[in-house]
Amino acid sequence: MTETSGARARILDAAEWLFAERGFDATPTSSIAKSAAVPKGLLFYYFPTKSDLLRALVQERLDLGPIDANALIAPGDPVRALLNLAGRLSDLQADSAVLGVIIWREQRTHPEVRARLHEHRVQMQAVVERVLRGSVLRPIAARALHAAAVAWVAILTIRPLADHRDDVADDAAPDLPALAELICSGLGASAIV
Repeated sequence: MTETSGARARILDAAEWLFAERGFDATPTSSIAKSAAVPKGLLFYYFPTKSDLLRALVQERLDLGPIDANALIAPGDPVRALLNLAGRLSDLQADSAVLGVIIWREQRTHPEVRARLHEHRVQMQAVVERVLRGSVLRPIAARALHAAAVAWVAILTIRPLADHRDDVADDAAPDLPALAELICSGLGASAIV
């Protein structure tokens, strides 16, 4: 990594933490530059506006990364497959828990964040559909499969995935196994005969 690309990464890291801590509007670019240990001019070299910085942050860091759907498939056990996927997504996003705070806070006021969150959900839905298709042992109506994927993604994105980890004791956390069973029971009624 060159020093200039290292500076860019430090700027993104600093912006991520400061936006999560203070919010986008309450974080001046001077604070980001100071936290990243770069001159303010270098920050503007990479990101001409603070909105460009937010846009780059969500584009580059809200990423599913490589997910091998085949490794998550549980033939004959779609509930286990959904839980496998939830665990994998949680692991992928664990390093960026603060990004979850930014996404949920800023989506209402920044259209680029809302658009990226929508893209992220669509990508997640495609992965859920592949995992379910491989785990259910009989043909499933495409409409039901898509509805199940949309529902599972909605459940997982109620709040950042890091909050869904098993080691978090929180009475308000969703009961993922029960919800996965509910979704999969709906698939049973929609099999193509």
